[in-house]
Amino acid sequence: MTPIERRATASLALIYIFRMLGLFLVLPVLALYADDLDGSTAFKIGLAVGAYGLTQALLQMPFGLASDRLGRKPVIVFGLCLFAAGSLLAGLARDIDWIIAGRALQGAGAIAAAVSALLADLTRDSVRTRAMLVLGVSIGASFALSLILGPVLNTWIGVPGIFLLTSVLGLIAIPLVLWVVPAAPEPIRTGDHFLISLRRVLGDGNLLRLDAGIFILHAILTASFIAVPLSLRNEAGLATAEHWKVYLPVMLVSLFGTMPLIHVAERRGHFKAVFLAAVTLLGLASLGMAWGHAQLLALVSGLFVFFAAFNMLEASLPSLISRMAPAADKGAALGVYSSAQFMGAFCGGVIGGALLGWSGLTAVFLAAAVMTICWLALAWRLNPPPARDTATAIEGLSE
Repeated sequence: MTPIERRATASLALIYIFRMLGLFLVLPVLALYADDLDGSTAFKIGLAVGAYGLTQALLQMPFGLASDRLGRKPVIVFGLCLFAAGSLLAGLARDIDWIIAGRALQGAGAIAAAVSALLADLTRDSVRTRAMLVLGVSIGASFALSLILGPVLNTWIGVPGIFLLTSVLGLIAIPLVLWVVPAAPEPIRTGDHFLISLRRVLGDGNLLRLDAGIFILHAILTASFIAVPLSLRNEAGLATAEHWKVYLPVMLVSLFGTMPLIHVAERRGHFKAVFLAAVTLLGLASLGMAWGHAQLLALVSGLFVFFAAFNMLEASLPSLISRMAPAADKGAALGVYSSAQFMGAFCGGVIGGALLGWSGLTAVFLAAAVMTICWLALAWRLNPPPARDTATAIEGLSE
């Protein structure tokens, strides 16, 4: 990577971490806190936990389309302001309905598509998957840190304090966007109405296969993480306070499994083969956990394979979207992609919870494996990206 590419990747990943910590830190403690609020019901607790995902899914496309026309940075700053306002609202709330409103407003700052599009603008094809991997790992790192820090912060400052802290994190991210992230190329303005851009990206079979892929990937992740904590606690005998001792090493060690996949995909040009192999590994890991979730060693081994494949796919999918989408429609394409991502997380939670109640832990992991089979059927017809480099398109970015 050039110095500019490294700075863009690091600064955008840090912005992602600030924002995702704001969404994830309350997850280990929000349901317990909300249960004691006036007017609380099980349904409203579910809304409080998941409201951000729904607004994220609904608003990624409008934010992505806006970033194609107004520029990436103004849209990202506006989204961070909404996120900070939602965190403040939730922090000041004293009843469940205002918590739900705050969580929904947090999610309304739907900047994932614009951030991914900006990173794509500032990196070449030859390094983009590695750059997107950093963003993907930042999401995983935020999730792992939240599992560790959420309960600790709850004992110090409570859930309202956590919300107020995340509002501050959102505000800190704004100067990073304005003054640390490198200047992006001007948006390509075609004069087309946004519906024309949307029609183009929704009419592209390759892009739709990738959108379906991220939907399935995050449905699998969410469903699996309904089952994995229960397996660790109830069957492997690991106390809840000790779960971080599994998650953190698995996330770190799995990177050593991911990097060879990235190397073969980028340096050898075998993108499609590696992509299909990663989907297959995800399915095999799910099958392994379906049959071995009662044994700690088998579960940890399955998680290692799972995250090695997951990290590769989490990096590859937005990279492929950015390479296959028309230049003028990159934000729109990543907006559809991000909407599919968050809707997949929402649906995965619903499916995982229903299967857990109906048939137990094994059914959840088996459903994840079945989803990978469906994904393979879709991805088999995916056309590999063109062998090109966009160095000329970002001329002047190197120092």
